Amino acid sequence: MSVSEVMSRIAQLQSQLAVGRPATVATTAQSSAQFATTLESALAAQETGSATTYGTTATAGGGVSGVPYADLFNAAGAKYGVSPKLLAAVAKVESGYNPQAVSKVGARGLMQIMPGTAAGLGVSNAFDPAQAIDGAAKLLSANLKEFGSLDLAVAAYNAGGGSVKKYGGIPPFAETQAYVPKVKAALAALGG
Repeated sequence: MSVSEVMSRIAQLQSQLAVGRPATVATTAQSSAQFATTLESALAAQETGSATTYGTTATAGGGVSGVPYADLFNAAGAKYGVSPKLLAAVAKVESGYNPQAVSKVGARGLMQIMPGTAAGLGVSNAFDPAQAIDGAAKLLSANLKEFGSLDLAVAAYNAGGGSVKKYGGIPPFAETQAYVPKVKAALAALGG
């Protein structure tokens, strides 16, 4: 990678991370840390020749816009190497982008995270969109790495990784069987 390519990539990443953020000291420090992480991920992907992360477009050039919390989806996607469009698609299906949503089984917030799962992901307040999206990105990243497939990662998000392992694929639960195509349709609608 040439110096001009690196500088061009830096400018691109800075513009992605600066969108919609007020210029505060805390945000600037946070953006700098996110930028460093994003740059490291992009360079690592370039070195391996990979522009894709387990069937989803990497953040570079694959950001999401025009949806609520787009800047949070983009930042979390960059941090964990998960498509921001996938994160937005999951939020659309899970809560319709409602950060105050509560399901009949107790899943909470924008990303509909169960309290026990939230605690394991370091999410202390599932109703806080930034925490919820960060936790969901961490979980989806782990699922994508473990299962190596978008369908299985999304199924594990819905039914749990244990169920995906137990059944050797998408579990035979009606909810999960319907959930995977819904997320994929929402992802396609976002251009992912």
